[in-house]
Formats: sequence, C-alpha cells, structure tokens
Amino acid sequence: MVNLKNALGADELTDKKAGLPRGLLAEFLGTLLLNFFGCGAVVTDNVVAIGLAFGLIVASAIQGIGHVSGGHVNPAVTCGLIIIGKVPIIRGILYIVAQCAGAIAGSAILRALSADTMENALGVVKLSDGITPVQGLGVEFFLALILVLVICGACDAAKPDSKGIAPLLIGLVVTVGHIVGVPRTGAGMNPARSLGSAVVMGAFHDHWVYWVGPIMGGIAGALIYVHAVGPAKEPEVPARTYASVASEEKERFEYIDSGHNGL
Repeated sequence: MVNLKNALGADELTDKKAGLPRGLLAEFLGTLLLNFFGCGAVVTDNVVAIGLAFGLIVASAIQGIGHVSGGHVNPAVTCGLIIIGKVPIIRGILYIVAQCAGAIAGSAILRALSADTMENALGVVKLSDGITPVQGLGVEFFLALILVLVICGACDAAKPDSKGIAPLLIGLVVTVGHIVGVPRTGAGMNPARSLGSAVVMGAFHDHWVYWVGPIMGGIAGALIYVHAVGPAKEPEVPARTYASVASEEKERFEYIDSGHNGL
C-alpha cells in the first residue's frame, strides 16, 4: 500500500533540503517566459513560427530550470506525474499554483510591452469556427497525451542516453502539437498558459476545455507509459562470481608466465 505521508509529501514543507521554494520559483519563472515568448510570437500569424516559438522556449526553459524543479511548466505534466507517483501531491498542487501565477505574469508583461493594436494577438486560445467544445476537448486531450508520453520516455532514468537531449525532444513535441492544434483550438496544450492569456485579456469562453482536456490527456499519457508501454529497464550486468574472477586471474597469470609483460 502506498504510504500516504510520502504520497502527500507534507514533510517537504519544512525540509529545507527538499528545495521546494526554489522549485516553485523555477516553475513560476518557466511559465512566465513561456507566455511572454510563446504568446509573443502569435502576432506573426504563422502556424509554423508559432509552433517553433513555443517549442524552443519550452526546451530552453526546461534546460534552464529542469535541474531545480523538473521543468514541468505545465499543470497537465504535473498532474500526470502526480498520478504515477513521481511528484508528491502537495508539491504538485503548489507547482500548479506557481505555474498559473507565472503564466499570468508573463502575459501581463507581454501586454504591457505591446501596442494596443496587438491586443487581438496576445495568445488567447479559442475554438476555431466549426470546432465544437467536445472536438476541442479531444484535440487538447491528445496534445497533452503525446507531450507527457514523450516526457516520461525522454526522462526515464533507465535511459541515460536520452537525458541530454530531453529538452529538445520535448520542445519538438510542443512544436508539432502547435502545428496541429493552432488551426483547431489555438493549441492550449497547457492550462496555465491558457489561463495567463485569458486572465490578462478577460476572455474565458469555453475555457474549461483548456483545463479538462490537457489534464485528462496528461494523466492518460503518464498511465500509458507506466502501465501499457512500460518504462525502460536497467541493462542487466552479468554477475561476477568467485569462479569467473578466479578463471580470469588464472588466464592473466598464464599469459604473463608465457613471456609477456602484461601491458
């Protein structure tokens, strides 16, 4: 049975070694940068450029803060990792609060530094004409599902070879998600990112789609990786028994005795 105390992670609130304050600051800063740079590219009105902007800023943010907080910068990611036990519940809830605050701050700064004529291009997500809320929910679900699935795979501790390029892989998934999602839902893909734009611009129409869809998708992606795909396994190292070591030593000494210097 899962230890409830460990699952909640209440001890992190008082344990200075847990680094919770630094983690919260990192998540705040990560989503602030995401909304400023990602939403700032929406003015280009080019789907590929917008996708690249979001993908590159996500990769950059993860590279910069990943060692501090894990680089979630997305409540859907945090919820997925909570469900599979990778993040304590209390830390996860506080991360989501920090992410939302950071996203609002990023969008507020972006609006303050933009001309009034740009207010219709500050990243507010909305369903495209002809897309129903249910369809939008499905799109957002799959955008978050593939994101969290790739995060779990790229950051799997049993795959150290992918650790160095994990931020780039995650950024590429975000880019692809925006190329597919922007024409349909605006590609929220991240509840905090959607909230930041909505709060600053006062636009909350169908806003629930951008929370329910990504969070359900994030949870599904995490569960699929753990229980269906299966996490990577550590490579098995052949056991060195006393007999095998003795045999190796015997061969070594026979080689030296035959006239070789052993170098």
